[in-house]
Amino acid sequence: MKRCFDEMNGLEGVHRPPYSRISQWLSTLNPEQARKALDHAEAIFRRQGITFAVYGGGEASERLIPFDIVPRVFAAQEWRRLSQGIEQRVRALNMFLHDIYHRQEIIRAGRIPRHAIINNAAFVPEMIGLDPARGIYSHIIGIDIVRTGENDFFVLEDNCRTPSGVSYMLEDREAMMFLFPQLFAQQRVAPVEHYPSMLRSTLESVAPSACRGEPVVVVLTPGIHNSAFFEHAFLADEMGAELCEGNDLFVSDGWLYMRTTQEPKKVDVVYRRIDDAYLDPLTFRPDSALGVPGIFDVYRAGRVTLVNAPGTGVADDKAIYSYLPDVVEFYTGQKPLLQNVPTWRCADADSLKYVLDHLSDLVVKEVHGSGGYGMLVGPTSTKAEVEAFRAKLKSNPTNYIAQPTLSLSTVPTYVDTGVAPRHVDLRPFVLSGDRIRITPGGLTRVALKEGSLVVNSSQGGGTKDTWVLED
Repeated sequence: MKRCFDEMNGLEGVHRPPYSRISQWLSTLNPEQARKALDHAEAIFRRQGITFAVYGGGEASERLIPFDIVPRVFAAQEWRRLSQGIEQRVRALNMFLHDIYHRQEIIRAGRIPRHAIINNAAFVPEMIGLDPARGIYSHIIGIDIVRTGENDFFVLEDNCRTPSGVSYMLEDREAMMFLFPQLFAQQRVAPVEHYPSMLRSTLESVAPSACRGEPVVVVLTPGIHNSAFFEHAFLADEMGAELCEGNDLFVSDGWLYMRTTQEPKKVDVVYRRIDDAYLDPLTFRPDSALGVPGIFDVYRAGRVTLVNAPGTGVADDKAIYSYLPDVVEFYTGQKPLLQNVPTWRCADADSLKYVLDHLSDLVVKEVHGSGGYGMLVGPTSTKAEVEAFRAKLKSNPTNYIAQPTLSLSTVPTYVDTGVAPRHVDLRPFVLSGDRIRITPGGLTRVALKEGSLVVNSSQGGGTKDTWVLED
């Protein structure tokens, strides 16, 4: 693997301007101060109940997400450039979703094969011809971005269904402001704490036209056993919205209602955090106990808005991801401002042969995988692990894509031995309603294990506060 780009020191070992204050601060931070800060941060997160569930190896377990006290920093001009590319991509993704559920012009133009859409497990035929409020399908999107050089940013994947992690972004900022207020006093850091009000504004802006007065917004959760339940409850509380499970909602006379201690209350917008299949047992899985019977018919009638819309998973399928440069150009008429990582679709015979021949050098992922599960990082895997994955790949090649192993950038991170470089990615959160709103920065995920490229919390990764410096 080639040498990694160090975001604080560059390739030449000279401190980059965005990190000048952080570099000075780190030179004065002693181990006792750092340990005390980490202990305080852990106490803060424990009090807040900030946990995530880890599955596998028996029953699921609840853990605190590891937090690093050294912030990641972007200069204002870096962020402006990134924001332009993010906004372009989000607009194209929503145009793509509208097209595939209507005229399918991109298929007619031969830019994406028909089978890649129609046979996709995330394609929802019931959405064909349905027009959501403002024509928006994915209202909340997380775009995962990696960096390999001074000006080299790549989109690793698009999260168009139910992107998680925004609560960690907000809590990381709150912890840093409490622990190191002097750092914030020394420079202008763009705020992120207005995200809940931005989210509320976005949700209200996509209320159905039948809505009269202030829209009633609810957050629909699968319940306390879901890995992201803390976030569901956190966002509902921060927005001033009700947190509901499926049995808290019901359909009557063609409208959606919420049960209350008094009379039922009509609901206009549902920010749902349950998968498509479990949303409505009358339309999708009949055995679902998580959803609301009849809610899809209310949605189809334009009397409630579902955020994000069913069927948006097609746009974050990892096989469809490989077509995104064409998607962006097709709908915007412009070249993509943010590039994809080169990707081999293993469903293609020639691509599969190349992947099998170079398996130990590649990263292989399930097309619908998430959380770092079900993937192979060839260069850090044993020969036995590679061969076991080879067998899975041969038995079901359509389930996988492969990418080169990128030299992800590193940022300073406080570990047991002191400050050391660790690999990171970035998940900016984008809200699409009456307009596109992008939170400055987003969630930086860090691979805390030395040499690891896997940043997912379920695989031992942690999070950092992300700073965008204002001009």
